[in-house]
Amino acid sequence: MNPPSNPPALAPQPLRPLADTSASAVVAGFVAMMTGYTSSLVLMFQAGRAAHLTDAQISSWIWALSIGMAICTIGLSLRYRAPVVIAWSTPGAALLVTSLPNVPYAEAIGAFVVCAALLTAVGMTGWFDALMHRVPAGIASALLAGILFEIGIEIFRAAQYQTTLVLAMFFTYLVGKRLVPRYAIPATLAAGISVAGVLGLLDFSRFHVALAHPVFTMPAFSLTATISIGIPLFVVAMASQNVPGIAVLRADGYTTPSSPLISTTGLASLVLAPFGSHGLNLAAITAAICTGREAHDDRSKRYMAAVWCGIFYLLAGVFGATIAALFAAFPKALVVSVAALALFGSIMSGLANAMHDARQREAALVTFMVTASGLTLFSVGPAFWGLVAGIVTQVVLNGRRA
Repeated sequence: MNPPSNPPALAPQPLRPLADTSASAVVAGFVAMMTGYTSSLVLMFQAGRAAHLTDAQISSWIWALSIGMAICTIGLSLRYRAPVVIAWSTPGAALLVTSLPNVPYAEAIGAFVVCAALLTAVGMTGWFDALMHRVPAGIASALLAGILFEIGIEIFRAAQYQTTLVLAMFFTYLVGKRLVPRYAIPATLAAGISVAGVLGLLDFSRFHVALAHPVFTMPAFSLTATISIGIPLFVVAMASQNVPGIAVLRADGYTTPSSPLISTTGLASLVLAPFGSHGLNLAAITAAICTGREAHDDRSKRYMAAVWCGIFYLLAGVFGATIAALFAAFPKALVVSVAALALFGSIMSGLANAMHDARQREAALVTFMVTASGLTLFSVGPAFWGLVAGIVTQVVLNGRRA
């Protein structure tokens, strides 16, 4: 009697973006895009003004980042069927506020090219993948919770100065979670806009429609710009963006390989650097909005939330000169509140997974506390130091145990 043969491998399911999309995915994508832009777009305007860039150059900067984020987010999410959200480096933009005025713009563009080349090399070598596979699951989950904690508590800070608006959104969210959990965030966003309108908090007086046009700048290379901009941008991108970005995906159960993601963002940054892009990286906070249950009950369909985020990125890039005025029309309390509520599920999941394994519990707690504290040393943000502190704690407490 012949032994039974192995069953044939199941063929991959066909890609069905329209069938896999939903209203909650569309709203999650919009909230992710809105959160990313409102949190740090002002930094780029501040850096551009300090460096005496023209309006056309600043518009091209936003255009390059938006188009790169759109193409990478849509392409990678469809390729891996995972909510892979790409963003610009917010700590990098903060770094440029002080460093960009000190070098000629062409040399700054050259430093952007150097940073992009380093990111591409890191992605192609595969060492980052090997490193992330060694990070304990509890520490990765605690890192996620710590990153999102600062955004999550913003809703309660906002309640101090926009009490009516925030309370209306909060109770709309609670009722929505009780009755129609899948549409709690869309209902909260709609309620927030409605209440803001009634309270006279929407201001469209500065809104105007204008198309962005790319402006090419020939890169020039100098040791000064490479040391003051290129290398710090690379370190910040890896420590404050790519490490927590992969942690967000891992914490929500996605095993997407990190090397292709990083090499793709590096190549895109390389192409778009002459137009002003200071670097594309994996998103963390905005990604968590798309990876959580609020985006879709079915984990396998949450990739469409990221795809919609990419579509909104594309629109923002085309109308790059308009996007700042659009988001300025919404009160800050509305933006931070809807972002915080959209992240509640990811924060709960991160904390639950962080405390699951008793042997990793103390290291996870240290990771969470350091990350949530906002600790910044040597221009490197709290996500990196939280990861370092957690791993050191784990090694000291459990390194020699079986």
